[in-house]
Amino acid sequence: MEREEEYRPPDHVGLRGPGGWRALVCGQRNLTLKDIFTCHLLKTVVLGQILSMLICGTAVTSQYLAEARVETPMLQSFLNYTLLLLTYTTTLSLRKGQESIFQILKSKWWKYLLMALTDVEANYTVVKAYQFTTLTSIQLLDCFVIPVLMVLSWFFLKTRYRPLHFIAVAVCLLGVGAMVGADLLAGRDQGSSSDVLLGDGLVLISAALYAVSNVCQEYTVKNLSRVEFLGMMGLFGTLISGVQMAVLEVKAVSKISWDWTICLLFLAYVLCMYGLYSFMPVVVKMTSATAVNLSLLTADLFSLFCGILLFHYKFSVLYIVSFVMITIGFILFNVIPTYTPDPHDATESAYQSVATAEVVQEDGETTLDWKQDGQQEEKCGHTEPCTTVCTLKYMV
Repeated sequence: MEREEEYRPPDHVGLRGPGGWRALVCGQRNLTLKDIFTCHLLKTVVLGQILSMLICGTAVTSQYLAEARVETPMLQSFLNYTLLLLTYTTTLSLRKGQESIFQILKSKWWKYLLMALTDVEANYTVVKAYQFTTLTSIQLLDCFVIPVLMVLSWFFLKTRYRPLHFIAVAVCLLGVGAMVGADLLAGRDQGSSSDVLLGDGLVLISAALYAVSNVCQEYTVKNLSRVEFLGMMGLFGTLISGVQMAVLEVKAVSKISWDWTICLLFLAYVLCMYGLYSFMPVVVKMTSATAVNLSLLTADLFSLFCGILLFHYKFSVLYIVSFVMITIGFILFNVIPTYTPDPHDATESAYQSVATAEVVQEDGETTLDWKQDGQQEEKCGHTEPCTTVCTLKYMV
């Protein structure tokens, strides 16, 4: 809805309601649980937990490989990127015209090279950190990816957060704290302590690289295409990881005692990682990279639950508390919309909502209009209920 009387900059978008807490949540005057817990939110939570389970699958298989004295992280990454190459890069090569792989490489090859390099090194540095520091440090410092991601999204994607988003992040991090506390009480301070400072530095570097990679992924899948992103990652990721594996892991690969158990573990790891890479852009496009990383905080908990069954870890009720807190924080983060510039509008005053509510203007302020699906379709011009992107425009 357009207003010509006044211009309100996007940075000062307000959400109005009769009470402070309602203004903080979404500006809805008569907000009900039905308005909050929508099918879209439920789908987001479920898909996020599927991603966490896939990460859990990679962690469990890596644990079994480590017990078999197979420590080849670059080989595992190389196999994953190769599978992406065989599927998505091949699909991309069949395209013609401006979307063909040749046109993409001609105009953007160096961008995807840097993106793939960032992703490969993020995976490598976090695995390398286990040789120098403890599991507790890695679990805590790995959360550094979230504030870095929010800062990068703010400056490069122009994402704007409400106060509740920061509260939600704090709740999720408290949940991680409860998980780490349970680990310490159970004596699970695993890993090494040979050079803690170096190990902690590697974790922080990995978190920063993951944040850069995720911001690039969000921009690409929302403005270009998922197949293009995965195809280029498969192409350049295979090249980079292959070179790095040849330099660093030739001896380690040659020492592997191949049998059907090792082969099945490699297969399970690669399938889980391939599923994660294939599925994550879908969830990122539905929500945001920050929201996805919040949901991935439960991956360590799923790994711990598997460890209780498979590796006889000691159970603690704090694990349940941690899971509940992370889930609540994730839900809070997705209850209200974040705003990012509409990629189809060249003006800085065009912002879009990624929540299920439609954004309208009323009395010079911005509020969320929770209308019926039919009304939302008419407003946004969608042929289905408006559970995706609704555009908010300002007129000078």
